[in-house]
Amino acid sequence: MTDTPANERLRILQAVEDGWKAFTRAPWRFLLFQALVAIIALPFAAMAGLGSARITSYPVFLDVHPVGAGVLLIVGLVGYIIVMLWGIVGIIRGAWQCLEGVKPDFKTFTRWDGEATGRLFIRGVELFVLIAVIGLICSLAGFGLAQINLALAIIPLIIALVFFVYLSINQKFLPFIALFNNNGSFEAIQKGRSVVDPSWWTVLWFFIVEAVINAIAAAFQYGGLFVVLPVLICISTAAYRQLFGSEDQTGLISEN
Repeated sequence: MTDTPANERLRILQAVEDGWKAFTRAPWRFLLFQALVAIIALPFAAMAGLGSARITSYPVFLDVHPVGAGVLLIVGLVGYIIVMLWGIVGIIRGAWQCLEGVKPDFKTFTRWDGEATGRLFIRGVELFVLIAVIGLICSLAGFGLAQINLALAIIPLIIALVFFVYLSINQKFLPFIALFNNNGSFEAIQKGRSVVDPSWWTVLWFFIVEAVINAIAAAFQYGGLFVVLPVLICISTAAYRQLFGSEDQTGLISEN
């Protein structure tokens, strides 16, 4: 693999063009793998839904003991999360190879990588914890201000909303950082902030462009949404390579 240095400027149209070209190198493999992920994930989703419905006493078709419902819920959620993480890793790996000009075989998508999956999960948990802490602080501040004046309680809500939008943009590439960079706890979040912040408004426009593409696909209902997901991942991968470079520090692509 030839490493390209990271650029400071995100070229949105170039990322869209490169991402689309990457998808067209192996469209059926992207879609078949995505269908495989959906088929495997569906039973776990059903188990989680059945368990949740029984615990909340919502009428269901099967009468399941509460303990059994709890087991169903846990197994369903764990299984669903693992399958989804496997799917994300596989599609990003395929997108990366396509952007390198290589047509990936199906094994590229399906290969299990426990370390990569774990990194992706942990970085997601770290971001969730950060957002939860910010939400908790703003909630406590809002509660305190409400004791003074009810109208003042909206200030922490606005601050929380601003932080959420800010983090949504500068952590746009967190899954890619998790998969392709060696970072310790919360270092991936810091790396996303330090690289994206100088181009924050450009990345915001990129986010909007992806949202527009997704909205157009939604007009074709489920078929459009099914096709657009790997396309958007390819586009995001191309954008990531522009900002962060094309070095695979973790060996995600080269591992057999």
